[in-house]
Amino acid sequence: MTDPASWSLTLVVIAFAGVALIIGWFGIKMTKTARDLAQATGLGEALMGALFIGASTSLSGITTSVSAAAAGHAELAVSNGLGGIAAQTAFLALADIAYRRANLEHAAASAENLFMSVLLLILLSIHALALSFPDISIFSFHPATLILLVVYVFGIHLLARTHDMPMWIPRRTADTVPEPANHSHKRHHQLWRLWLYFSSYAAIVALAGWALAQLAIPFGDKTGLSHGVVGGVFTAVSTSIPELVVAITAVRMGAPNLAVGDIIGGNAFDTLFVAASDIAYSEGSIYAAISSTEQFWLANSMLMTAVLAMGLIYRERHGPGNIGLESVILLVLYFGGITVLSIVQ
Repeated sequence: MTDPASWSLTLVVIAFAGVALIIGWFGIKMTKTARDLAQATGLGEALMGALFIGASTSLSGITTSVSAAAAGHAELAVSNGLGGIAAQTAFLALADIAYRRANLEHAAASAENLFMSVLLLILLSIHALALSFPDISIFSFHPATLILLVVYVFGIHLLARTHDMPMWIPRRTADTVPEPANHSHKRHHQLWRLWLYFSSYAAIVALAGWALAQLAIPFGDKTGLSHGVVGGVFTAVSTSIPELVVAITAVRMGAPNLAVGDIIGGNAFDTLFVAASDIAYSEGSIYAAISSTEQFWLANSMLMTAVLAMGLIYRERHGPGNIGLESVILLVLYFGGITVLSIVQ
């Protein structure tokens, strides 16, 4: 198979559309299976979305970042991860538009989703602190990489405890969608079948997402933009399409907790892109090799996550255009960020 970089722009666009359709088809199947698993295992939609769907749909992105870092493209690797977090957070606003019953953050308020939002801010803050001392390196990677991995694992442990023994419960309203009843009495062979289906669909979606990233790189390069912009926009959006498909499918199925959990959980997993890229980058700490573009994506992602967390706490029922005010702000921040980077590049 020839290198996509040698293809014409028309052929790249056609291939891109074809792979996107594959993601759409199997992403819908994966979402429906995840909803059944959430009920059958008792994990709940928010936890299922945060852990399993979020990580599964992010596999293509982490593969792209690690490959770029191993090839020495530090800016592309980091901006793909941080730009993906900003893009996926903006996707929640699109899911809010698709969910016409009420503001998505109002309907999907849960202890798990709020906890993951705070954990995401902590993980992003570790990146910000690492940028204060970018030249520190232990065994060719930054100490923040190890700290990030430990905090993520510990945070997931606390998330599971929050699900089992929540100390904070959102006020129920007519527009709040409760978690489906637990059907954990299902037979083991039925659970294994669901897990097998979910794993198969997730593998196809992840592989297709990786293929999209490979097509997005030459597509972006033809525009003459920097690796920071290419990674933060083209590859980040491409590898984030599975999250968009899952989020829209979930709200269409009446599972807003699954949609929000998928995005926030996927974002938390995406912070590990930088950690994995730092390990794969052979020229020292990857934080010392990134530019102001990646710092911008980091700051914008933190700001967007904070706005999302406020939306989950305030829980506005209806806002402008029947979506939450935070959704409007998220879209402004994301597309405003792209505009700023396009001007300054």
